[in-house]
Amino acid sequence: MSEAATTELGPAARRESPPSMIERMTLILDAFNGPTARLTLEDVARRTRLPRSTAHRILDQLVRQRWLAHHSFGYGLGPRALGLGGRDGGHGKIREAAAPLLHELQVTTGLVAHLAVLDGAEVLYLDKLGGRLAASVPSRVGGRAPSHCTALGKAMLAWLEPEQVDALLGAGISRLTSRTIGELSTLHQELHRVRQRRGLAFERGEAFPGIACVAAAVRGPEGPVAGISLVGDIRTPLENVAPLVVTAARETSQILFPGSAPGGGHAGARARRGAGAAGRGPTWSPETMNRLLAVDGRGDWM
Repeated sequence: MSEAATTELGPAARRESPPSMIERMTLILDAFNGPTARLTLEDVARRTRLPRSTAHRILDQLVRQRWLAHHSFGYGLGPRALGLGGRDGGHGKIREAAAPLLHELQVTTGLVAHLAVLDGAEVLYLDKLGGRLAASVPSRVGGRAPSHCTALGKAMLAWLEPEQVDALLGAGISRLTSRTIGELSTLHQELHRVRQRRGLAFERGEAFPGIACVAAAVRGPEGPVAGISLVGDIRTPLENVAPLVVTAARETSQILFPGSAPGGGHAGARARRGAGAAGRGPTWSPETMNRLLAVDGRGDWM
């Protein structure tokens, strides 16, 4: 290789492949030259001069640890690398945007309102507004719950790529109650139903016996950033308040991402084609709700 060609490749291209895993991971992260950078596997292999198979293996590990995010259009910096604009991971901004809507939900319905984000395989509760049921709902600000058995978690997982869901949850998922979904294949079927219901996720007794929940995701241009839910006891007719949850989630998205259309990989494209804007009005007709809740062919909530 000529000296001129070597100069054009830059210092990363001239040096030998670094021997340690930490050096290779650093080399890959350095290839992303800004918070909006999007690189394909081929881009990363070319910039780092790592073998394609090595780059792919390390990229997968970085995605699992949330240093990178994998979208349908390539890799980008993830929550850990970006910090989402702040030391709290951007949670303060999300809480600020959702606070008045969460308060309105709780006052209007008398139910327990939650705001949460997806953190690995778990949901992390950012806010909880009570009411008479607050003490009976086993959640707390800063607490966590498995995403696969909570309406909040399913509402957010539904807008991820299936491969991302598998990577987050691992090979197996555990049952907390007799109603918990215990197989990934069944969970993927339920996430498909969530998308068919315009993003509405329900659960009754999956995380805790006697507790029912309805949730919808707060979505940004690249996928879900949070979830909003209402919680009651197992007898609560949550279908009556479901439109309010969808509206609160949609309005929070508009505050956080003004002028942006919600998206996120193939799920975002499917949402734009099939679901439209989630909940275009504050209420839906009983006929509409019946159709949404019966999309699984049984009329039951999962």
